[in-house]
Amino acid sequence: MLNYKKTALFFSLIIFSGLFAQTENQDSENQNSAKTYIKANAVFLPIGMINVGIETKLADKYTFQGDIFVSPWKSFAGHNAQFYILGTEGRYYFDEAFKHWYVGANISFALFNIQKWTYWNDNTYIVDGIEMSNANYYQKGFSYILGATIGYQFKLGENWNMDIYLGGGTMQSFYRGYDKITGKRIDSHKENELGLGERKWNRSGEFLPYRGGIMISYKLQ
Repeated sequence: MLNYKKTALFFSLIIFSGLFAQTENQDSENQNSAKTYIKANAVFLPIGMINVGIETKLADKYTFQGDIFVSPWKSFAGHNAQFYILGTEGRYYFDEAFKHWYVGANISFALFNIQKWTYWNDNTYIVDGIEMSNANYYQKGFSYILGATIGYQFKLGENWNMDIYLGGGTMQSFYRGYDKITGKRIDSHKENELGLGERKWNRSGEFLPYRGGIMISYKLQ
């Protein structure tokens, strides 16, 4: 069985060790040109979701960013909305690093305990002869995400920037479905009824917008 906490920790160590190692190398080569910004997404903070990151300069027009998105809500407006996303992104700026338009390519890993929007209704279904409601159905699992970003970054002050961006791509998810009331897994009941046994994971692949917002950045060096 997948250990979510250990997997998340593993990805965190890779992301941030890479970031700080790159920053340290830049310092030794050219102290004057090295730049690193720490940033937070102002869009999601009012609803208690945290999106923070670190972006560091690799070359005149290239940067590398590592970020974390955390939604701690076990229930948000009556729906499961708990997810954790660890991501890395390489960016190319058309002007210079941290200035004006850029494009980026990113890869992320996510853990989630959510209720898909398609189940935000009172439709019912039958499991083992018992009528159950979609409103009680939620999904728990993990995703691999690969996509691209377009954005615009500009200065707010001597050490402050604003980064406005939007990104999307392919999300490949592995999950299991459960009923909130009984805690019973219900997504593979049809296979069980046919004597095929319980499937290990459900799988789905989608193209979705999954990154975006307004990052307020502070220059560390």
